[in-house]
Amino acid sequence: MEYYIGFDVGTGSGRACLVDKNGKLIAEHSEPTLTHRSPTDHRIFEQSTSNIWSSLSKCCKTILASSGIDPKQVKGIGFDATCSLAVVNKDGRPVSVSRTGLSEDDEKDENLGREDAEKDVWNVILWADHRAEEEAEKINSTGEGVLGFVGKTMSLEMEIPKTLWLSKHMKSDKFKNSMFFDLPDWLTYNATSSLARSACSLTCKCSFVPPGAKMVHECDGNKEEVSKDGWSARFFNKIGLEQMVENDFEQLGGIPGKNGLVLTAGQPVGKGLSKAAAESLGLVEGTAVGSGVIDAYAGWIGTVAAAQGEGQPKPTLEDASSRLAAIAGTSTCHIAQSKEGILWGPYRDAVFPGLWMNEGGQSSTGQLIDFMMQTHPAYPKLVELSKKSGKSTFELLGDRLEEMMKEKNAPTLTHLTKDLHFYPDLVSHVPAMIVNEINLTDFHPVTIARSFCGLSGNRSPLADPRMKGSIVGLTLDDSLSDLAAKFNVTLEAIALQTRHIVDEMNAKGHKIDSIYMSGSQAKNGPLMRLLSTVLQMPVIIPPQPSAAVVLGAAMLGKYAYDISLERQSQEITSQEEAKAASEKDKNKLWDVMVSMTHPGKTVEPRSDELGEKERKLLDVKYKIFREAVEVQRKWREMIAQAV
Repeated sequence: MEYYIGFDVGTGSGRACLVDKNGKLIAEHSEPTLTHRSPTDHRIFEQSTSNIWSSLSKCCKTILASSGIDPKQVKGIGFDATCSLAVVNKDGRPVSVSRTGLSEDDEKDENLGREDAEKDVWNVILWADHRAEEEAEKINSTGEGVLGFVGKTMSLEMEIPKTLWLSKHMKSDKFKNSMFFDLPDWLTYNATSSLARSACSLTCKCSFVPPGAKMVHECDGNKEEVSKDGWSARFFNKIGLEQMVENDFEQLGGIPGKNGLVLTAGQPVGKGLSKAAAESLGLVEGTAVGSGVIDAYAGWIGTVAAAQGEGQPKPTLEDASSRLAAIAGTSTCHIAQSKEGILWGPYRDAVFPGLWMNEGGQSSTGQLIDFMMQTHPAYPKLVELSKKSGKSTFELLGDRLEEMMKEKNAPTLTHLTKDLHFYPDLVSHVPAMIVNEINLTDFHPVTIARSFCGLSGNRSPLADPRMKGSIVGLTLDDSLSDLAAKFNVTLEAIALQTRHIVDEMNAKGHKIDSIYMSGSQAKNGPLMRLLSTVLQMPVIIPPQPSAAVVLGAAMLGKYAYDISLERQSQEITSQEEAKAASEKDKNKLWDVMVSMTHPGKTVEPRSDELGEKERKLLDVKYKIFREAVEVQRKWREMIAQAV
């Protein structure tokens, strides 16, 4: 039997899963990773590649030991990770991105670029790190065509603002001798010693515009320019990273076909696992390694190829365009594929060559549920009742909602909270990192770390960071009943905002007709039912929602092995070769996804009389939801004019 391993690096942990060729989960294990916080700057979140790799090594050896699988039977591996910036020198040694020196009292720019052979170095700027605010503002003021491929606004969480910050604060010789990787690409580099980069990381997070894509420069009278090298020299010169242009972008991976190699998802990297990497993981040298992806895209890979139930036809690659993947934890990321770039990104070649990925999201969903519960005056009483009864807080809230429906003769939960309206874009001043969320199926608290769409305000469909939350219908009630009502209306608000996102996508050219869930919220039964009713489309939940992301990474390993076998382990060394192979083999990646993705549970919209009543009421509440957006913006403008 052949086996494959997927590695997933989240915000606070590393994880590995072992699967067979059919996608059956054999073993899974996670290990925590360390995060450094500056004692003087709350914006700083830093990690260590050495610590991250050590965590993955422990995970790999643990699943091999627990499963009893011979390492020789592991034929391929794949990686996904958060979109964090990893920095090493030309020899691959970690280079510090931290102003903190050998002690917490030692905070200065001179510590940036430090190398230490004895101790782990903080050489990763985590996705949640917000030090590059000024740099992002400068980039967004340029009006350059590159911005058209990041929703016209580059987040300070992307890699180029962070790289620009380092160029301004690190000694020039140290900066010049450094290489900059999006974390998934560093993982494949460390595993193989190959400097090949992934199209996913470069296009989604590193300002790479795939050759042939058309840029529109708003700063230049909407002048059009076709991308030739992938990297826009005028953009990098304008923002102050001229040295990247001067060395043909070598520090970012190079120019494809000249001094760089860019691979699409799952293409085999280098000659497979290096001897050193194989020894550290407990695997065999030469094991196939697939080009990696950002974690949210691994969630897309691990879910969208599922059939809609046992006995249903196998989906085709064309079917993927109507399927929206929702990777839902602390926040929620929505990803859809299309033949043409449509909105939110768009990112060409991020998974399949020639196809575009469009990415939206809700900044706060799981985190929002926790906040609304834990800040309510009745929450301590709820916790006390939970301890006495042995029931979870969520089970008690569900019981109370059922009682309230009977007391008020409400036909559905939506009717129960018909006069309560919630707009959910709450602003967080410090990025959420590790949030205690709840599994609403088993009623056990689970700690997860999620990095998707970690922005304040509204990310999609408004792209307005100034949006804030609001509730209409407040009373002086601070009882447990009021907490239950606010819990229900919070789930409702998340579902209504999802409809806003889907409506906008379909209005722009998508044809979304189903949602494929993954992440901890996929176990939230009441929310899944609301999503299906509000959207009037099926919600598909995988058999193991929390493993969908790491399963997607394992699929990359399977694809890499299949292609390596076909190529007789011949390494891909040129961009021309990579492009030809990618086009030829793209349907094989989809075939791998189909064969390893199993049908899960499908939640259909209610079709009975009560379902129709609830749908009509939710349609009205959706109109009110949309009005709340316009009213907030109008009020904001009125205040701005007054002050």
